[in-house]
Amino acid sequence: MMHSTLLIGCLLYHAQRCLGSDNGMNMTMDGSMELAAGQMLPYLHFTLGDTLWFLGWVPQSRGAMLGACIGLFLLALLERWLAACKAVIEVHWNKSASQMLADKQNDSVILKNNTADRIFRRLSPPFVAAYDLPRGVIYAALALLNYLFMLTIMTFQLAFIFSLVIGLGVGETLFGRYALSAHLH
Repeated sequence: MMHSTLLIGCLLYHAQRCLGSDNGMNMTMDGSMELAAGQMLPYLHFTLGDTLWFLGWVPQSRGAMLGACIGLFLLALLERWLAACKAVIEVHWNKSASQMLADKQNDSVILKNNTADRIFRRLSPPFVAAYDLPRGVIYAALALLNYLFMLTIMTFQLAFIFSLVIGLGVGETLFGRYALSAHLH
């Protein structure tokens, strides 16, 4: 009985400490969130001190901010260039894969009694490592860039946002016609 009373007392003491009102932490969301190298403002702003992807990447001066914006602009151009290259290369890869499939069908005897197998073979291009592996790498690079852009937008830093939007617009102006013409062929 003595042990159970002591155990219940200890549990209640720890529960009170765990369920306390503030736990020593200020959980209000009214102001900026203080970070180790700067602060994160929960609204659109032009102030310095936002962390860009890593703890050490915090532009603290106008020059550093300009450098970060130029880098983001160039990354946006790179993303549009990669998308255009992927679209153009896809057309070439699809033509080559279709030719390989046609050559394979001409060389091999297709079973006449299995219609589903014939349709599947006719509609699906073959796996070609020289085409499909680079396609996957390019797609992963595009996905990585888009996630990095999303994290940049989440800083609410307008200079970063404008750099990305302008870079994507300029990149689409420069490279978008290649992707469009690739899909028309």
